[in-house]
Amino acid sequence: MRKLLFLFVLACAACTTQAQDPGKQAALARAPAAQSGTAAPGDTLARLRAMVRDATCVESAQCRTVAVGAMACGGPESYLPYSIARSNEKAVRELGERYTNERLAQIKAEGMMSICRHIPDPGAVCTSGTCQLGGSSPAAR
Repeated sequence: MRKLLFLFVLACAACTTQAQDPGKQAALARAPAAQSGTAAPGDTLARLRAMVRDATCVESAQCRTVAVGAMACGGPESYLPYSIARSNEKAVRELGERYTNERLAQIKAEGMMSICRHIPDPGAVCTSGTCQLGGSSPAAR
């Protein structure tokens, strides 16, 4: 019994060490960006979040959502609300599409898998002067 427990702990330690190897993680993070000559997906997401940060509104008709990222099984990872009164809708959509394409390339390059779950667009509503997600879908974090 002790040998079995020892082997289990040893196997867990090996998996944990491999998963937290900073050199390997850094190489994986750089690989898609270096191959495609574009920014890393995290940079594009940061730019997208900055672009939609000011989501002030007067009415719900000014609120929209943009799909964010991609899952290996298909569909977006989440949605971000934004205000067409404060953001350039075309630029937001283009940046959202760029981030989705970067994530798809990263998923393919790393052979990632995900749960096959459809996340519907929750829509956006103006609440207390700010565009917010209207449904129960998780916000992009």
